[in-house]
Amino acid sequence: MTNRLAVILGLIIVGAVAADYAVYGNEHLLFLARKFFDLLQWVAFWR
Repeated sequence: MTNRLAVILGLIIVGAVAADYAVYGNEHLLFLARKFFDLLQWVAFWR
């Protein structure tokens, strides 16, 4: 992955999070963060 592609992908992710926050508020982000940490723990278990 090139630096340019990484920056573009990062900006897309940040834009999507900002749009979600603007439309729905922070409840969805908290839910997604909790699920993401659960996923990280599950993946770490299988490592």
